[in-house]
Amino acid sequence: MAFCKNCGNKLDDKAVMCPKCGTSVQPKIVLNDDNNAALRMLIPIGRSGWAIAAGYAGLLSFIPGIGLLAILFGILGLRDIKEHPDKHGAGRAWLGIILGIVFSLFSVLIVIAAAD
Repeated sequence: MAFCKNCGNKLDDKAVMCPKCGTSVQPKIVLNDDNNAALRMLIPIGRSGWAIAAGYAGLLSFIPGIGLLAILFGILGLRDIKEHPDKHGAGRAWLGIILGIVFSLFSVLIVIAAAD
């Protein structure tokens, strides 16, 4: 039998949250040096949300206009990571920035070529 760490209420072994105070009783994922990098590659643990958005926008930046969002999200992601050193995702932020620039320039070149 387990007890809630918040209120001390007796908990069922299968409890997900304390029925008395509502505190989650699920164990948190503890990262150590062995699994930290591997888990971060698979799931966005400790990653900036802006960096994640930049990565996806960068992959979709072949759609006109999305490249500009990828650049913006990438810059916001790098800023977020700089302000919160515990966050990761600089690679995804840079991916968004680079792909956003490349495809935005490509779109501009297509428009210029079509105008001629």
